[in-house]
Amino acid sequence: MKTLVVGATGLVGQEICRLLRETGRPVHALVRRTSDQAKRAALEKLGVETVEADLKDPASLARACAGVQSVVSTASSTLSRQSGDSIESVDQEGQLSLVDAARKAGVEYFVFVSFRDNPRIQFPLSVAKRAVERALKASGMAYTILQASYFMEVWLTPALGFDAGNGKVRIYGDGSRPISWISYRDVARAAAAAVSQPAARNMVVEIGGPQALSPREVVRMFEAAGAGEIATESVPESALESQMGAATDSLQKSFAGLMLMYAAGDAIDVSVGSRLFPFQMTSVRDFITAQLVRA
Repeated sequence: MKTLVVGATGLVGQEICRLLRETGRPVHALVRRTSDQAKRAALEKLGVETVEADLKDPASLARACAGVQSVVSTASSTLSRQSGDSIESVDQEGQLSLVDAARKAGVEYFVFVSFRDNPRIQFPLSVAKRAVERALKASGMAYTILQASYFMEVWLTPALGFDAGNGKVRIYGDGSRPISWISYRDVARAAAAAVSQPAARNMVVEIGGPQALSPREVVRMFEAAGAGEIATESVPESALESQMGAATDSLQKSFAGLMLMYAAGDAIDVSVGSRLFPFQMTSVRDFITAQLVRA
């Protein structure tokens, strides 16, 4: 039972490949000719067979899906992009082409990593995710759509202004609304487990960490764990709305939209996800401890 992982050189995709190989499952990883050679070598070291294709090239996707029973897709242009990549060309049209290629190749099962919808806050990435979800539901293939909350390793790090180690944190909105922060490793564990979990088929599953906490609560936890006093800078929702309205690039507009969704809160009912994927998820406290040890 071969599984094709799309987005295999990314954070979540690489981890999915590792987990699937640990179970002995044959894994193909979609890589581009221009993909980082070190990441390709790391995949091959795991025993993963790399397949050159590109979401912007439908013919290559047809070849990549041939002989494959399941597809797991985490690919996105948000954190890693090359020439010609955009939300429209990769996250929307590229993923729709992948769904179509998988259907035509007779793929039995498709796992798609997404995030929850907020009807009040729409932007190019959310539009793309919803379009792919609709296509999957109409494809005739069995599917699992994992709607994950905010990744701790992205949103609680200096990359997005959350620099607790240096005593300065940026939060979006007033920071009072809880979010079900999750580790990308746990999203990968759920995606890998879904491949062999019949009960998860034809379901949209919301997954988040074990405790929903507001950004300000996370700041206080960092301080209590030994980070020292942290100065917080709040970006008002009105400023984020203006930023999204003024953005001319779909990626900039999407990041502003994601920040607005963060400001609105993303507390998830994790009961269904916990039943389907009954493993211990990383807590915010565990994440904080690891961050401070590294610092």
